[in-house]
Amino acid sequence: QVQLVESGGGLVQSGGSLRLSCVANRMILDIWPMGWYRQAPGKQRELVATISSLITNITDSVKGRFFISRDDARKTVGLQMNGLEPEDTAVYYCNARVGETSFWGQGTRVTVSS
Repeated sequence: QVQLVESGGGLVQSGGSLRLSCVANRMILDIWPMGWYRQAPGKQRELVATISSLITNITDSVKGRFFISRDDARKTVGLQMNGLEPEDTAVYYCNARVGETSFWGQGTRVTVSS
């Protein structure tokens, strides 16, 4: 079982920056992706960015503004968010996939005011 704990959400003005961090309770092989999804009010959960030793995926709407990083020794995955826009307001969830199983954190709220 993998447990994920997020931190770093909050309220920020448009154009500001936040850094999200997620720590796992055990090491996850680098071939398995870890990353971030988000769910805005009234919308479906969507992929933001994932990273593994094989591939990094970043959704088009955040490319050039958000940057994902991973430290397997520390069992963490981070998301640096720059140039935040009100449209980025959502609950951000950490995700780790091991084989066919996805594990989720409890979510951290990010609110961007205009």
